[in-house]
Amino acid sequence: MSESPGQTPSSTAEPVEIAPEPFTLTEPVEGQKHPEEKAPRSRTKTIVLGSLLAVSLAGAGVIGYAGWRIASQKDATLTAPPQIGSLKLDTSNEGKTTADYLQTALSAEVDLDGAVGAVYADSAGQNVLFFGGTTLIWTPENDLDTAFELVSDDQGAVTDLHDVSAGPLGGTMKCGTTKNDGADMPVCGWADHGSLALAMFPGRAENDSAKLLVEIRAATQKRN
Repeated sequence: MSESPGQTPSSTAEPVEIAPEPFTLTEPVEGQKHPEEKAPRSRTKTIVLGSLLAVSLAGAGVIGYAGWRIASQKDATLTAPPQIGSLKLDTSNEGKTTADYLQTALSAEVDLDGAVGAVYADSAGQNVLFFGGTTLIWTPENDLDTAFELVSDDQGAVTDLHDVSAGPLGGTMKCGTTKNDGADMPVCGWADHGSLALAMFPGRAENDSAKLLVEIRAATQKRN
């Protein structure tokens, strides 16, 4: 039987079912995302920005360290003191001629602001031929390799070139072997952002030569 307007619905009417989950009473606007859908995107954005910041800070740290290293090494001087430990400077005409030749040859291969050369000898008569120079060096290892090529041109190829400890002054230091009158002769050298030098050690073992070069460097190189 139909109900007349204003009449109360019959108690026998079926109940209205309500969905167990919350729901909105209005239709979602086209393109609008549910609030819970934004969380993953926001978290991803945070992670990406954090990673980019970390990379940027790491890059700035590397650049800062490189700049500090260049600034701390670039102003250097090299001298040839009259004595280094048991080594004494050879002041004979032959010693001076050899020293002049070595520093001139190095200056021809590497653009230097100043160069020095010296021949030292110990009490047993074993010589050390030392030559080097100073300037602002952007790529120390590359320039050091170029200097070793100079020795190769004059004495024969430098073989087994490898890194050795550079000592407290840092930079890069390498040693190798060349020939001198048919015998093996150690050749060692260092380079940093302010100086470069080589030394030849006839009659000595390579390990002894590397240690001796660290001692020579401490006596000949100064930084402003």
